[in-house]
Amino acid sequence: MSTSSPEAVKKLLENMQTDLRSLSMECKKKFPPVKEAAESGIVKIKTIAARNTGILAALKENSLEVVQPFLMGCGTKEPKITQLCLAAIQRLMSHEVVSEAAAGNIINMLWQLMENGLEELKLLQTVLVLLTTNTVVHDEVLSKAIVLCFRLHFTKDNITNNTAAATVRQVVTVVFERMVAEDERFKGSVEQPPPVQGNTNRRSVTMLRPSAKDAYMLFQDLCQLVNADAPYWLVGMTEMTRTFGLELLESVLNDFPGVFLQHQEFSFLLKERVCPLVIKLFSPNIKFRQGSGASPAPVEKPYFPICMRLLRVVSVLIKHFYSLLVTECEIFLSLLVKFLDGEKPQWLRAVAVESVHRLCVQPHLLRSFCQSYDMKPHSTKVFRDIVNALGSFIQSLFIVPNTGNSTAVGAPAGGSGSGSQGTALGGPGAGGVGGNLTTQAAFEYRGTWIPLMTVSVQGSAKATFLEMLDKVEPPSIPEGYAMSVAFSALLDLVRGITSMIERELAVEEEAAAEFRDTHPDQQWQAQPGAHLVWEEMVSACWCGLLAALSLLLDASTDETATENILKAELTMASLCGRLGLVTPRDAFITAICKASLPPHYALTVLSSNAANLSGKAYSIQGQSVQIISPSSESHQQVVAVGQPLSSQPQGTVVLTAKNIQCMRTLLNLAHCHGAVLGTSWQLVLATLQHLVWILGLKPGMGGALKPGRAVEGPSTVLTTAVMTDLPVISNILSRLFESSQYLDDVSLHHLINALCSLSLEAMDMAYGNNKEPSLFAVAKLLETGLVNMDRIEILWRPLTGHLLEVCQHPNSRMREWGAEALTALIKASLAYKHDPPLAHNQRLQLLLLNPLKELSNVLHADIRQKQLESVLQILQSQGDGLGPGWPLVLGVIGAIRNDQGESLIRTAFQCLQLVVTDFLPTMPCGCLQVVVDVAGSFGLQNQELNISLTSIGLLWNISDYFFQRGEAIIQELEREEAALQKQAQEKGETLNRPFHPAPPFDCLWLCLYAKLGELCVDPRPAVRKSAGQTLFSTIAAHGTLLEQPTWHIVVWKVLFQLLGCVRTSSTTADKEKIESGGGNILIHHSRDTAEKQWAETWVLTLAGVARIFNTRRYLLQQLGDFFEAWQVLLNHIQSAALSKNNEVSLAALKSFQEILQIVTPVRDSGDAFAVIGVPPVLIDPLSASGPSRAVVRSDSLVERLTRYSGAELQAPPPGEESALEDSDLWWSAWNTWYRTGTDSTRPPSSPAEKFSFIPSQPFLTALIQIFPALYQHIKANFSMEDLKKLGVILHGAVSVPISSDASPFILPSYTEAVLTSLQEAVLTALDVLQKAICVGPENLQVMYPAIFEQLLLFVEFSCKPPQYGRMETKHVANAKYNQIQLFAPAEWVALNYVPFAERSLEVVVDLYHKTACHKAVINEKVLQNVIKTLRMPLGLKYACPSESTWKLAVSSLLKVLSTGLPVARQHASSGKFDTMWPELANAFEDFLFTKSTPPDNLSIQEFQKNEAVDVEVVQLISTEILPFANFIPKDFVGQIMAMLNRGSIHSQSPSFTEAEIDVRMREEFSKVCFETLLQFSFSNKVSTPQEGYISRMALSVLLKRSQDVLRRYVEDERLSGRCPLPRQQVTEIIFVLKAISTLMDSLKKTQPENVDGNTWAQVIALYPTLVECITCSSSEVSSALKEALGPFKDFMQPPVSRVQNGES
Repeated sequence: MSTSSPEAVKKLLENMQTDLRSLSMECKKKFPPVKEAAESGIVKIKTIAARNTGILAALKENSLEVVQPFLMGCGTKEPKITQLCLAAIQRLMSHEVVSEAAAGNIINMLWQLMENGLEELKLLQTVLVLLTTNTVVHDEVLSKAIVLCFRLHFTKDNITNNTAAATVRQVVTVVFERMVAEDERFKGSVEQPPPVQGNTNRRSVTMLRPSAKDAYMLFQDLCQLVNADAPYWLVGMTEMTRTFGLELLESVLNDFPGVFLQHQEFSFLLKERVCPLVIKLFSPNIKFRQGSGASPAPVEKPYFPICMRLLRVVSVLIKHFYSLLVTECEIFLSLLVKFLDGEKPQWLRAVAVESVHRLCVQPHLLRSFCQSYDMKPHSTKVFRDIVNALGSFIQSLFIVPNTGNSTAVGAPAGGSGSGSQGTALGGPGAGGVGGNLTTQAAFEYRGTWIPLMTVSVQGSAKATFLEMLDKVEPPSIPEGYAMSVAFSALLDLVRGITSMIERELAVEEEAAAEFRDTHPDQQWQAQPGAHLVWEEMVSACWCGLLAALSLLLDASTDETATENILKAELTMASLCGRLGLVTPRDAFITAICKASLPPHYALTVLSSNAANLSGKAYSIQGQSVQIISPSSESHQQVVAVGQPLSSQPQGTVVLTAKNIQCMRTLLNLAHCHGAVLGTSWQLVLATLQHLVWILGLKPGMGGALKPGRAVEGPSTVLTTAVMTDLPVISNILSRLFESSQYLDDVSLHHLINALCSLSLEAMDMAYGNNKEPSLFAVAKLLETGLVNMDRIEILWRPLTGHLLEVCQHPNSRMREWGAEALTALIKASLAYKHDPPLAHNQRLQLLLLNPLKELSNVLHADIRQKQLESVLQILQSQGDGLGPGWPLVLGVIGAIRNDQGESLIRTAFQCLQLVVTDFLPTMPCGCLQVVVDVAGSFGLQNQELNISLTSIGLLWNISDYFFQRGEAIIQELEREEAALQKQAQEKGETLNRPFHPAPPFDCLWLCLYAKLGELCVDPRPAVRKSAGQTLFSTIAAHGTLLEQPTWHIVVWKVLFQLLGCVRTSSTTADKEKIESGGGNILIHHSRDTAEKQWAETWVLTLAGVARIFNTRRYLLQQLGDFFEAWQVLLNHIQSAALSKNNEVSLAALKSFQEILQIVTPVRDSGDAFAVIGVPPVLIDPLSASGPSRAVVRSDSLVERLTRYSGAELQAPPPGEESALEDSDLWWSAWNTWYRTGTDSTRPPSSPAEKFSFIPSQPFLTALIQIFPALYQHIKANFSMEDLKKLGVILHGAVSVPISSDASPFILPSYTEAVLTSLQEAVLTALDVLQKAICVGPENLQVMYPAIFEQLLLFVEFSCKPPQYGRMETKHVANAKYNQIQLFAPAEWVALNYVPFAERSLEVVVDLYHKTACHKAVINEKVLQNVIKTLRMPLGLKYACPSESTWKLAVSSLLKVLSTGLPVARQHASSGKFDTMWPELANAFEDFLFTKSTPPDNLSIQEFQKNEAVDVEVVQLISTEILPFANFIPKDFVGQIMAMLNRGSIHSQSPSFTEAEIDVRMREEFSKVCFETLLQFSFSNKVSTPQEGYISRMALSVLLKRSQDVLRRYVEDERLSGRCPLPRQQVTEIIFVLKAISTLMDSLKKTQPENVDGNTWAQVIALYPTLVECITCSSSEVSSALKEALGPFKDFMQPPVSRVQNGES
């Protein structure tokens, strides 16, 4: 019921009347004036009630009179009366019926009561009612009322004091509330701006409204009072305390901040009075240092009550008036920070920390600090200092033990006090000492143990010591209190700042999103200001926070505390991440990571980060703060023991429950804030990897981690607590990577990069040992890839690129997982339903398959095995849909290398077989070429011979496929070709593919042929053989499909290239003997070196190519460059023929014969038409070029050939087998033959070339046998020059020796005079030539002499076998031995050339017989050469290797002379035979007087036969030469004479026996010589004196010689005495004597005028000498002497006179 309702008014009137009545009753006796006043008052009230409708207003008007009786009652000072009056007055007040004047009176009356010390409580109550119920009290009245309350506060009575204090507080509040109400009332009216403030605040006060003025005066006086100055307005104050004043100031400031903010006057007071006051009062606290008792000047000690109240005031000032008092607040805050200093008293630090806590729960305020101070240049970094001070404070609590708190290191409060640190693993953490105690939360660091208390609810700063307003002495601070407050403050600070900034960020992001929706084309511009502030706040506080939180985290022994710290670090990290502050973000994450790992755990990522941070030691008020590294002895419960992940094996490491807790925080961070982690993924993942390792989690399918089996080494020990946690952890880990699908692309890349670098570290660590590697990163890369399939493209390259590196790692476990991950990803990505599907997204498909291809570069077999297995799976599951991916897949199958094992190659080959059998029709035709290449590469691998051979079979199958599907393939290839061509044109490039100009289908064939060609030069003979057969078979079977121009490529790029390779390989092949192959395979001796095996290949290849040239000659001749091809082929044949291998060289000659069509070729079309019965000749060779293509004929064969050879050729007459003769072709063949011959027969140049190759006889025979056939084609232009070349070769060939082991098969024994087939061939060749010359035109005849020369060379071999270079050869035997010395040491045996030479001689004689009269034969002095050649065997005679030789030589000479001498005489005048005569004379002489002795075993009959031959020669001289002396040069005749002369005197060999002497003297010969000589000497036919002179000379020589012999004989006979003379000398003398007798006979028969006088004189002069001989003892000499002396009787006649003589 309100006070103004009728009922209330009625009640009031009744009550008042009752009160007055009671008063009247009480005062009846003692105080009559009062009684009267009371009664008149009753009347007054009744009157008012009767007259007025507004009773309350009327009462108020008359309130002075109404109140008077009660005031008088109070004046009685009677307690009962006073109480009654006061109650009545209060009732009036409560109905607001007291006027201003009445109120003044009431106050005065109360003052009196106060001064009298009466009814103090009632007074206070009355004042309170008066001031609270209405606003009539102002100015002095008000101040009096307030002073009254103050005075009552300082009475002796406690109750009064307290009540008064409360009343004062209430009254002060009322004063300010009135002002607020007044402002409300005047809110609408326009306020005049207050005048500019002057020096005093007086003038401005007058402007204030009444209530405001009261408030102003009151507040100003409160400041005065606290400052111990006299009040201006509160007159009558007697005493006042600072503590109370400060409390009042605080309450006003706290409750009415608006007043100060809205009114300049009040603001002025704040600045000018309050702040200086506070600063002044703080001074003792600032100056005081604990323990500085010895300081010189006495310092006032800080006083707890004031200090604490000051801090409260400061808190309020900062909270409400920060914006007004920026500078002052800077000072206050700096002071606060100072109070936290370690040198200040504990209580001071405690209240300071409480004050700081109050600030920490006001994030907006903190933001203002940051903006006002930290962000201003040259200003104190207040915000940073506050945070750092907190951190520093916390550190100081750990580092300096609390003074005066002896139990700081002891057991927790309430413990048994034994002081021990607890047993087992954990001191207080494990249950404390008492054992039955619940564990108290606490921090423990390096032996300092600080309990943790609950100080306030999160987010509110409920202070304990700041509220101790009743304490005068500083309280004792409980242990751990300061720490607990600081801890709360830190947490609240973090919570406040982060939530504030995050809220604002969220708002901004929403705005940005909205903006993007409405303006999609514009960039959103954020307000830079806000961001700068946030960043500055974080930058300012993170270092201090991190330092403190890290330390606390390390020291915490309580799970909840740890959780809170971790949460703080986590929110900071996430905030820094969102703001893009990388360094602080990484620092917080590093802290969490470090805490997750065992202490001092070596982890490079973290230590490098920590190093960056610890470099940032920052100083707070000169005190350096270091980031403290975790201490190792924290008493924590151990929950796991495991192995550290490091490259060096170390001991075990221990994980505590706290580590696991931190790990969960880390997981939470990664899971919820992955998007802002950026590069710190690295830290997070590295730590998780190590934890996972220590806990022994191993990756399973799909990359999820499962608790693995025990690792090697001391195995992992896990408590049950952790065992139950592990599945959860592993689950969170998986979820963490699954959630990567919600990350944006950039964050995802950060995650992948971090995993990759982690993996790289794990790889580095796994190098060089086979320890189990950490597979965490690889497994997680796989998981991340699998969950991000829908955007696989953006992460595919980094992901697979890294996994490929892992696959190359030497550690097998690591590789295995790398490959597992990679292949799983590839298979999953191919199977995933992409949009658009892979079939339409060729680029993506190639991207996905590419890593599969890259795996081929890995050298490790296990990886390749994995790769190929997955290829097999892909083929089986997606084989039909590979399309454009085929080249890649085929590339993988084909990427086999020989260093990989068989099993790998086998797997790959299975894939290939699958492709060839099932997928050829489904793949694009463009890939067929790749299939060929791949099949080829399997042929080339050398691990598994069977696979190589099978793959050659596959190539054959592929060629069949081409053949059967030819039409379809051609169409598709041409389509592809056109597309490619178009692309190339667009790019402006030329189309580049192998064998380009050929049509695509032909190119396919060419690739196949080229592959087979490569296989033909494989190192393994079996492969070469198989490939060679296949190549030539496919060309034979399907070659007809090729277009004509393509043959050009077949010839040059396939066949010749192959020949070139084979040639190179054969020439460089190893000559080492190969031991028999594996197992019991025996290698035939003809194949037991690589060289011999290559020889077989060369033979096959050359034969194959030659066959193609032969069978396709007509087709090939239509190609433009058949001549060049022909030359190249000849060149190959030549180099094969010159190879140092008999098999090859012989085969080369066979091929030579084949292409020269010495063996006639089969014509292409012949096969096809012969069947039908059409004679092949009538069909044009082009019309049947092959079943599948009709060749469009542009012109006839003949025209083409005509065009090509450049001559007007006739069409070949029908029936002629060979195509048109082309002399160029034959001449190039001749050149090849010539070069082959020259090189193969050229002897080695130096003896050093012992081992040089010497061609075999069959080879040489074959070579020479080619000539006659070849000659038929080139004889038209065969020149002298060519003949000379031929001669060199024939000579060389014949001179080649035979190796000793072959000789028994080739050499005839000496007894059989047989020619070897080579010698036969040589003679045949010359025979062919000679016949050709014979029937040829005149100009050929000039070749005769050359042929003679050649034959004569061969004739010489009989006596002087040819030297083959400077090679040592053994002659097979001497003439005396017929058997061959098989084991002669020389390696080479010269042939027996005698039969050959003799046959050659016979040919010469025959030929000379035919050609003696030819001009050329005469001019070239053939006869002379024949004689000169025959001189050698004639001269050697018995020394000839074979007896038959000289006999044949003599008979040949006689035959030749019988033909030649007449010709010579006939041409005597021309001088063409001049040089022949001396040669002939020498020949006679060499033969007749040979230097060789007959062999000892020569029988007499033989000797006589030989003598008969000599006689025959002399007879020839006497019949054919001497009779024609006039046509013959004189010198020659002289020589003949001298020779006959010599022959006529016998000189025999010294070795005859007595018995043989008569026979052996060659008497018959001497006789014939003598007779001839004499006959010639005295012949009357002498035509010139010159000739006569010659004969006389001869005679005189003879006589002189006889004279000498006789004389010497007489001398020797005399000297020898009894001893008979040597037989030889006796024989000689006998011969001389016989000669003399013969001479005498001849002189008798001759006409005397023919004999010269000198001759007679010489003859007579012999006589005395003969007489001397009579004394000789030998009967033979005597009888001869007798015969000689006999004829002298004819000279005995008387002397004639001189004159007569002189006239004559």
